[in-house]
Amino acid sequence: MRLFEDKKISKREFGDKLEDFAAKILTSEGLKIICQNYLCKMGEVDIIARDKSDLVFVEVRYRKSEQYGGSLASVDRKKQRRISMAADHYLQKHNLTNKLACRFDVFAVTGMSNHFEYQWIKAAFGSF
Repeated sequence: MRLFEDKKISKREFGDKLEDFAAKILTSEGLKIICQNYLCKMGEVDIIARDKSDLVFVEVRYRKSEQYGGSLASVDRKKQRRISMAADHYLQKHNLTNKLACRFDVFAVTGMSNHFEYQWIKAAFGSF
């Protein structure tokens, strides 16, 4: 799958394009995007979406290859904890604690600019 033209872009622009791509896929699968790049002192959540009655916190990860475990394996316990803390902050800030079921998904992208593959792992990990 080709995501964008072969031109030099910054890491941030590349990350933004991957997150936009993930958001389009999630939307096409019926999720409603609420927010992208939710940032607080605890961490960041790439995408926050609604899936029916669930609130979904999505981490978008990229690796060129699977050589060292790939993009999915890069969401280690430390990263999961930071995402969970940022999600908790979001829930508290919006007065949603204990009001919605929550889920943590990973949208893992692997490959080079001429060919990308992705996996969307629902409920990839639990909260801390």
